[in-house]
Amino acid sequence: MARRVVVTGVGLVSPVGVGTEETWKSILAGQSGVAPITHFDTAGFSATIAAEVKAFDPLQFVEKKDLKKMGLFIQYALAASTFAIDQARLNVKPEIAERVGVFIGSGIGGFDVIEREHTALMQGGPRRISPFFIPASIVNLASGFVSIRWGAKGPNSATCTACSSSAHSVGDSYKIISRGDADVMISGGAEAAITPMGVGGFAAMRALSTRNHEPARASRPFDRDRDGFVIGEGSGILVLEELGFARDRGAPILAELVGYGMSSDAFHITQPAEDASGASRVIQNTLADAGVPPEQVNYVNAHGTSTPFNDRIETLALKKVFKDHASKLAVSSTKSMTGHLLGGAGGLEAGLTVLALRDQMIPPTINYENPDPCCDLDYVPNQARSAGIEYALSNSFGFGGTNAALLFKRYAG
Repeated sequence: MARRVVVTGVGLVSPVGVGTEETWKSILAGQSGVAPITHFDTAGFSATIAAEVKAFDPLQFVEKKDLKKMGLFIQYALAASTFAIDQARLNVKPEIAERVGVFIGSGIGGFDVIEREHTALMQGGPRRISPFFIPASIVNLASGFVSIRWGAKGPNSATCTACSSSAHSVGDSYKIISRGDADVMISGGAEAAITPMGVGGFAAMRALSTRNHEPARASRPFDRDRDGFVIGEGSGILVLEELGFARDRGAPILAELVGYGMSSDAFHITQPAEDASGASRVIQNTLADAGVPPEQVNYVNAHGTSTPFNDRIETLALKKVFKDHASKLAVSSTKSMTGHLLGGAGGLEAGLTVLALRDQMIPPTINYENPDPCCDLDYVPNQARSAGIEYALSNSFGFGGTNAALLFKRYAG
């Protein structure tokens, strides 16, 4: 029999706050984290805005001598895991270490390190490449550093599935605990791709918003005048535990994770299937995994990227799955405030979904000003809303047509 899995900690490092409660307070206030890029000189770039993490001091989480060993995405993951573990009041003692695992995804990994070391190579030759180049940049080293930091000796893995990466990491962690291979999983994702190549690459695809003159209004999911996503950075980490294990140690239980689904569009490398078949199927698979009928879901934290295709197709998918109940759903995109964290998005948004259940508050979709006839659901426009939420869904869709969804339930004992 499958074991029940609960969330006992949420750790968030985001463009609207360094820390879980700081981020959540900003989200409920409808605060935008989008501003002109400061990480590099944007002269010549078509998109010059992003959702950067502000006032992040890595030395609060990492010893100075270790900074050169890790890319920024790893630093964010370590910080977010610290917040999550503190909230969960988790002490990874030797007697439980082999039952505690880590599963942290990233879509891109250490772009900042790759670019820096390539410059060193071009300017000074191969002897100028840092011996820490590879471990500082590869995707699974976020999980590696976190497991070393906390002494977690259970399953240790990473997922790289574009913008679904951290949702897959959380979902796979859920299944690891459910089948009995671990009692605790530290899971989620991290990304730090606001670099010349990161921004330049997405801009070359014409995927980014170029509303450079009004950054705070650039990310506008489901709005008629959306013109692309705003790239973001940060990390979202959840502590998942088997229910009995959490109860026995007196852990704070924030929500229960009850369903996880996966699907593929098998259609196009960047665009979702026009009939929303991939997106609708992942939602259906998630509800089936949980054994929950569609009409019991109250809130959807949408993938909601603020791109013309995604928002229209996701709306269609929700209508296909929820039918008449779709009009009763509260649907919001927190990317309107945080931008799109790429491989870190699912972890951040799963964390926000858990907090919505904890506090019975639905985050808004800010910058929703002009309705799109193709996007006609309740997007919780511009202001957070107090509401009864029993079940909440978090969607994540990635390049290559890879989709993941997570269903959380309010924990009532």
